[in-house]
Amino acid sequence: MKDNTVNMPYVGKEISPEQFIAEHTFVYVVKGIMNLYDGSGLQALKSGACCIARKNRLVRFNKVKVDGELEKVFVFFDETFLKRFQEKHKSNTTKFTSSSTLVNVNNNEFLPDYIQSLHPYYNHGKINDAFADVKREELLIILLQQQPELAGLFFDYGIPEKINIEEFMNRNFKFNVSIERFAFLTGRSLSAFKRDFNATFNNTPNQWLVQRRLQEAHFLIDKKNKKPTEIYLDLGFEALSHFSFVFKKQFGLSPTELTERKTKINR
Repeated sequence: MKDNTVNMPYVGKEISPEQFIAEHTFVYVVKGIMNLYDGSGLQALKSGACCIARKNRLVRFNKVKVDGELEKVFVFFDETFLKRFQEKHKSNTTKFTSSSTLVNVNNNEFLPDYIQSLHPYYNHGKINDAFADVKREELLIILLQQQPELAGLFFDYGIPEKINIEEFMNRNFKFNVSIERFAFLTGRSLSAFKRDFNATFNNTPNQWLVQRRLQEAHFLIDKKNKKPTEIYLDLGFEALSHFSFVFKKQFGLSPTELTERKTKINR
């Protein structure tokens, strides 16, 4: 089978390895499947599907080849570019009402041709800088003509507002991001975040995150029959050895020992 994997054909800045969306990002799947998790649910983008991942949010994704092929396109709209575009085109804005992290893009007859038009400009997976702004401007015009309400999303330059810390953390504890990032996303300084966090959870952020992730891990292994190797990364642990160490320290047996004990009981 032909392996047509394209390693991140970017238009704009590269995607953050921190699972944090720094800029509004247009995501288009040409071939294969991309699964995106935003803390609330999983969305699968198949061939020909697209969405906008909005900035200042958390998203984790994985990619699946179909018939040995995977090709996807990311186009990044940074604030500097958007302000230039808004000034040039005198774009009006209204309030964008959706709170979704992954914003649906309606069927658009121009998008497949636009995606095809990018290929001549690729150079080792990234578009030539000389054409990047031209192609981003073209895409933004296509999106705004089809969905004018997106102007309220793209041209909102505000920072995250102060939100409910308990609700946010219980929804996003699986993301492996820094405490500073969590503070920013809840609309707080680091010191205010730590103070409010302690008042809410009676614990420090780091200790609470480890305990909450371990509780979820124990539930998934004990009740859902998940293997430790299947879950540790998804729960925000960077190494299986560290996950096993803190798990045993918390529960008195390692994830593997819990799995083996369940197997014996079920025989």
